[in-house]
Amino acid sequence: MPILAAASLERTSLRGQALTAIRQALITGQIVPGVVYSAASLAAELGVSNSPVREAMLALVDDGLMEAVPNRGYRPVTLTDADLAEIAQLREFLEVPAAGLAAEIGLGDRLEELSELVGVIEQSAAAGDLPGNLDADRRFHLLLVQACGSGRLTDTVARLRDQTRLCNLPSLAASGALIASAAEHGPLLEAVACGDRPLAEALMRAHLAHITTDWSAATPRT
Repeated sequence: MPILAAASLERTSLRGQALTAIRQALITGQIVPGVVYSAASLAAELGVSNSPVREAMLALVDDGLMEAVPNRGYRPVTLTDADLAEIAQLREFLEVPAAGLAAEIGLGDRLEELSELVGVIEQSAAAGDLPGNLDADRRFHLLLVQACGSGRLTDTVARLRDQTRLCNLPSLAASGALIASAAEHGPLLEAVACGDRPLAEALMRAHLAHITTDWSAATPRT
């Protein structure tokens, strides 16, 4: 079964488009941890040459999402419970105070877009639209972090979030955990928008706790 059959790439910025398509397939579980994928096979599915796909895979290696297998291709990194706990701790160190700072300094012109994303997150979760939900969720959290004004912070959180998602995520949608998680974004945004730093930090901390509960339950054991 093709993994990336729905992806259609334009000739411009092929590397970036390949990276987006492969990352989405990776974090939604279409690309499976432990399986080796060749750049040639993925390039054939995307309808492009090997070069942009190989560059995209190397970028994912740099991000800690893939590992190179000599003379064979690339394999998604498999997370252990210890890995997940470490990532969760790092995200708490970064995203909890970031939410508090955003509440303190304000969201500026980001509030409208964040409000729209809350709606998308809730609707996609209710519909079982995993790719749509993950995309909106990622955009929400990174936009919130961007309010702090640090590009490096945003990039670091983005990498940690993508590493978190190396799980069997469809099981979360089936269990209803995705809907429960989606419902937490509205109160979080309200706390930030109202300037309530203690509440914003508390809600973000509770939200991130899912990493070692719901997300952990969906992670293949090694």
